[in-house]
Amino acid sequence: MTLSNSQILEFLESAFEDNYRTLRLEGGHGLTPDIREAAFQQVAKYWEKLRDVAENVTDTEVRLVLPDQQTPKARSYTIEGVVDIVREKDKTIMYDIKTHDSDFVRKNLDLYEKQLNVYAHVWRNLRGQELDETAIIATALPKTLELAIENGDQRDTQIEMEKWNPLVSVPFNPDHVDGTVRDFGRVVDAIEERVFAPPPLGVLRQPSAGTNILFATRICRNCDARFSCSSYRSYATASRRGKEAKIRELYTTSFGDLDRETRISTNVESAPQPEEVD
Repeated sequence: MTLSNSQILEFLESAFEDNYRTLRLEGGHGLTPDIREAAFQQVAKYWEKLRDVAENVTDTEVRLVLPDQQTPKARSYTIEGVVDIVREKDKTIMYDIKTHDSDFVRKNLDLYEKQLNVYAHVWRNLRGQELDETAIIATALPKTLELAIENGDQRDTQIEMEKWNPLVSVPFNPDHVDGTVRDFGRVVDAIEERVFAPPPLGVLRQPSAGTNILFATRICRNCDARFSCSSYRSYATASRRGKEAKIRELYTTSFGDLDRETRISTNVESAPQPEEVD
């Protein structure tokens, strides 16, 4: 039976709510209504834009494992990843889904190429499977599309949907695999030795790679540890000039009365009900 688009969207909304309830029960934290709606719009628009890809996925959530690796300091570790595989017309494509925006992915392909090269290596050399192409699906909605959706403007939403291209092809280079594995190893050593030094203040004041958005805005504002970070504290309490003033304002008011009340109410509502616990 072929489902209509409206039926599929109803299913997606139901599945989204079921998944949210499960995560809420497991973590004890809720999302405010606007954040929940934004998250669902990302799912719905991804389906609308890439329905052909989604319908043709032949192997979903394929777990790839590169075991028995050694860090530079002789620690054993394993690299694991999850991808989707599409096989059609004698062609096999590996997709890795990211919640990043497609413009950032395109401007920083080397970051994604490293990870996908390792996955492709596992798929081709350890599993002995054919592979013709690797790609990223960047599900984050462009700001212009988010604004059109928020405004309820159907015409602008359709225009922005047509402009949006979340599918980013990533070149496969087998020569980069060994270097990427060594990079993973160095990260494992740093984690095991509890080396978590923040980037220097100068980095926070520079645009994030491939964008015109400051590192402090793009990265730090999404970091749960920012209020314990010496670099971010220095940045947030700096001069009130220009963009730094906006960051300082966010730093000092993000837990204001209204915001705090919303967070408390949301998390009180997220507490498990007796029937859910049972």
